[in-house]
Amino acid sequence: MKGNSGNSLHLKSLNHISLVCKSLKESIDFYTNVLGFVPVRRPGSFNFDGAWLFSYGIGIHLLQSEDNENMQKKTETINPRDNHISFQCESMGTVEKKLGEMEIKYARQRVEEGGIYVEQLFFHDPDGFMIEICNCDNLPVVPLAGEMVRACSIVNLQAMHNQQQIPPSPTIGEAI
Repeated sequence: MKGNSGNSLHLKSLNHISLVCKSLKESIDFYTNVLGFVPVRRPGSFNFDGAWLFSYGIGIHLLQSEDNENMQKKTETINPRDNHISFQCESMGTVEKKLGEMEIKYARQRVEEGGIYVEQLFFHDPDGFMIEICNCDNLPVVPLAGEMVRACSIVNLQAMHNQQQIPPSPTIGEAI
């Protein structure tokens, strides 16, 4: 892309994702009761049905479909290579147990890279959008060239520094 170098748009973070849903009520229930999001105020000037939810430093904006009949049909197949959003968790065992208790169908996957293992659980929201829960912060984010090593969490980045796996950097707080 012409003139593309680094953070040319000066982005700071991901703010939200928007999801079109067949049933606003079902989607709110799923994102609050399964994933722990909290409803927040949405501008009253919008002239369409929706809801804003927030947690984990990210917003989810649910938009009521205007044409449920023409929405893509929910598939029963769980494909980890489908579009999805991923959340890190504290305990994969706890998440798997809770999904079982809630009778949510999921697929489990394990990824290994250089002796580091990442556990992943994939499942669908009520409209078929893929959700991943993982312990991805086990895996460092290693740039292809010219950048410093990053981690998905400050805790793991500091641990990597302490174990001398990456060279110390005076900008550890800025690396996240």
